[in-house]
Amino acid sequence: MIIFRKILALQKHLQTLRNAGNKIGFVPTMGALHKGHLALVRESTSTDEITVSSIFINPTQFNDKKDFEKYPVTIEHDIYLLEKEKTDIIFMPSVAEMYPEGINAMLSFDIGYLETILEGMYRPGHFQGVCMVMHKLLNIVQPDDLFMGQKDYQQCMVIKKLIETYNINTGFHIVPTQREENGLAMSSRNLRLSVESRLKASAIYKALNFIKNNITKSLIQQLKTEASEMLCGAGFEKIDYIEVCDADSLQPMNYKPETKLVALVAAFIEGVRLIDNLPIN
Repeated sequence: MIIFRKILALQKHLQTLRNAGNKIGFVPTMGALHKGHLALVRESTSTDEITVSSIFINPTQFNDKKDFEKYPVTIEHDIYLLEKEKTDIIFMPSVAEMYPEGINAMLSFDIGYLETILEGMYRPGHFQGVCMVMHKLLNIVQPDDLFMGQKDYQQCMVIKKLIETYNINTGFHIVPTQREENGLAMSSRNLRLSVESRLKASAIYKALNFIKNNITKSLIQQLKTEASEMLCGAGFEKIDYIEVCDADSLQPMNYKPETKLVALVAAFIEGVRLIDNLPIN
């Protein structure tokens, strides 16, 4: 395994590998790795000859400075886990390397409706920052395949649109959400929770399953109300949203059409904001 911190050195090495006929898979991360990230790495290593994983806590996608400052940093453990999973290359750039023009010199990305709803509504500017760093990373690595997790459902839709809009020649693979034994979606933010809150937080998965199991029996608004009560009863302090949306467009649904649906939740427990989702049909 080789660790690169400079873009030009990484690109030179990747070009050598590419010239030798190797396909390149890419797993972007912000570190604080868990089994969900490692599932992405395994998908990459089973699909492509070379796997590149980046570790970069991107400042431009945090609309809350305190959230950025609290983001867990576990670099040594991350490197150990990636080496154990036979990752070929780790890219760990500095902020200055990624943003030589400064983090305020942002491009504008047209992601349309996706920027106005759910995460876009509650985290203004978040997806512009995501697009900025992913556009840079995809241009740097130029992977044959990109692997991301379904837990960040809306983000996956945003990246898919980015790839299509800019005609980026990369295959996009969405890997199912990895969960704890109690159903809690694996997330780097879980490291900030106490043991007690991690147990309570499993109510998110239970609420999502409640919606899924009763989607044909009750009105969607009633299901969202009852799911909200379940989260509040479990100890969640604040709920940003509980929504049932069209799985392809993320348009909110108040009735049950003959289309694929997805239930999505964002809620706070112990001051930590957790998100999750569950395809319904």
